[in-house]
Amino acid sequence: QVQLVESGGGLVQAGDSLRLSCAASGRAFSTYGMGWFRQAPGKEREFVAAISRSGNNTIYSDSVKGRFTISRENAKNTVYLQMNSLKPEDTAVYYCAVTKGGSVYRKVLSYDYWGQGTQVTVSS
Repeated sequence: QVQLVESGGGLVQAGDSLRLSCAASGRAFSTYGMGWFRQAPGKEREFVAAISRSGNNTIYSDSVKGRFTISRENAKNTVYLQMNSLKPEDTAVYYCAVTKGGSVYRKVLSYDYWGQGTQVTVSS
């Protein structure tokens, strides 16, 4: 069992930046692929970004590409999501997730463990 704790969410204005963090429990963090997803009210959970176990491979959704950056520090069991140029449509609960697969995946079902989420609200 892997426990994930997200932090860094908040209320910001359009154009601002936020950095989300996700701390994972256990000793196997460096073997996991990691992902960020988000879910807005009334909508399905959607993929945002993913990073491979080594950090050498990253992928993004088209809606955030060029604005968001995913990174990880294996020594700290932590994955980050740097979010720049935020827009009101980025408002959602953001979740981090673990995949034992180690690579990068876009699908919710590819992930094995999930955090509780952190709220990001972007005002216009």
